[in-house]
Amino acid sequence: MTLGQVPLSVNKFSAILLDMDGVLFHGNQALEHAIEFMDSILHIPHCFITNNPILSPQQVADKLEYLGFHRPDSESIITSGEATALWLSEQKKSFHFYAVGAQGLFDALNKFGHFDQQYADYVVIGEGAGIDYKSLTTGINLIIKQKAKLVSTNPDTTVDGVIDGKHIVLPGGGSLVAPFIAATGQQPVTIGKPFPLLYEMAFKKLGVKALDCLMIGDRPDTDIKGAAKLGMKTALVRTGRFLPNDLLPVDCPVPDWDVLNLHQLQQIF
Repeated sequence: MTLGQVPLSVNKFSAILLDMDGVLFHGNQALEHAIEFMDSILHIPHCFITNNPILSPQQVADKLEYLGFHRPDSESIITSGEATALWLSEQKKSFHFYAVGAQGLFDALNKFGHFDQQYADYVVIGEGAGIDYKSLTTGINLIIKQKAKLVSTNPDTTVDGVIDGKHIVLPGGGSLVAPFIAATGQQPVTIGKPFPLLYEMAFKKLGVKALDCLMIGDRPDTDIKGAAKLGMKTALVRTGRFLPNDLLPVDCPVPDWDVLNLHQLQQIF
């Protein structure tokens, strides 16, 4: 485990971007040291960016407050659902969509578009319950017959969940969009990390450039890979699915700081 080649100084960064699940909490439990870490960077401009489209930013803020964190402004929380809705609105004003996923995704899409099972411009696949034979059939026919474009909120094949207090692995956006790809032959437009839109939305909100930001995440294949490609400094915390003894994937850049947890990261701040 390495802390990087040079000491970390928050004075080097104008802002910090953070993933949440696996970095700040697991399910409905704050991770050890996470609250103290967040308290220590309250004076630094920061945004939370997540590939999870299930909750709205307001609901995420509610969750963080419930877990004991200082309640963030919901404007500082960017979900892949929010990013997807914004991107679609830039492609076509007042677009029509058919979506599969949780309520948070529908809430985001409804801000800019209109749900339409017959003449949708886009078939949007998120995470959470919703996919079944009927929804798959509807989406497939919209893509094949109505020439709707396939859009995926995020590429994660699996995500962590908690059911009845026990950890469980759940299908992510990359898995849930797979049947639509197989049936139609159409590759989706994918919005979430490691693709740049979530990061770029955060830069715009904070008024900073990528080179001036630090990204803190728990997944080298999404959080770290996407940030490094944009020129950000990166810190990998091994409190999520990527465990302390796991080797970095061969196609992922080495993070600038590779730490066991946020307490270790805070120590070198």
